Amino acid sequence: QVQLVESGGGLVQPGGSLRLSCAASGNIFRFNAMGWYRQVPGKQRELVAVITSDGSTSYADSVKGRFTISRDNAKNTVYLQMNSLKPEDTAVYYCAGARTCMSGPYSYLHFGSWGQGTQVTVSS
Repeated sequence: QVQLVESGGGLVQPGGSLRLSCAASGNIFRFNAMGWYRQVPGKQRELVAVITSDGSTSYADSVKGRFTISRDNAKNTVYLQMNSLKPEDTAVYYCAGARTCMSGPYSYLHFGSWGQGTQVTVSS
């Protein structure tokens, strides 16, 4: 089973930047897509960004234009570049790997492999 390990979290002032990394212990092409989630205590985990195996990306509306997800296939690593950070971006950020599943005629991504999370705190 591929292990995912996040790094790069920390404390940053509003308007600042951070880059999160997610290193996989094996080939990330085992997954059809990689994603970043975040979670605040007492709230549901929120999908922030996704990148598919062919490089297509999608973002939550709350981070569009500020966050960029990317992947380095040679290093089996996925990144989340976060710019113009806001206090409401404070959360634990999780990396996850997904496989495509079928439900009747429809396909969907199932995120079944998770990292341990890294804390991001945006505060002055």
